[in-house]
Amino acid sequence: AVRKAVERGLRPYKTRVRTITYDNGRELSDHAGMAQDLDAQIYFAHPYASWERGVNENTNGLIRQWFPKDQDRSKVTEAELQEARDWLHHRPRKTLGYRTPHEVCFDTTTSLTVALTS
Repeated sequence: AVRKAVERGLRPYKTRVRTITYDNGRELSDHAGMAQDLDAQIYFAHPYASWERGVNENTNGLIRQWFPKDQDRSKVTEAELQEARDWLHHRPRKTLGYRTPHEVCFDTTTSLTVALTS
């Protein structure tokens, strides 16, 4: 299920996704098939080495501004998710040269590096 969801999300960007970094989780056991389907290199962070996924950890902190860890996720509306997603997509990021993810995704000259966690 995780593989299909990730592939579905990344497929529109297949020509620009070069690497994917994961946590070490069983839900990603078919990473080799996904790497082949997306023509991307798959990397795994070492256990307890959050600094290996710095952008991801920073993004998690930004998401927590919208959805605290102790919040009941069943009460989050689709509109709230969309608002948070749009905010994240249009927020300048240091790692992108202070461009927004939206700007980078729609600039065909840029390759993407995506970090995902379980």
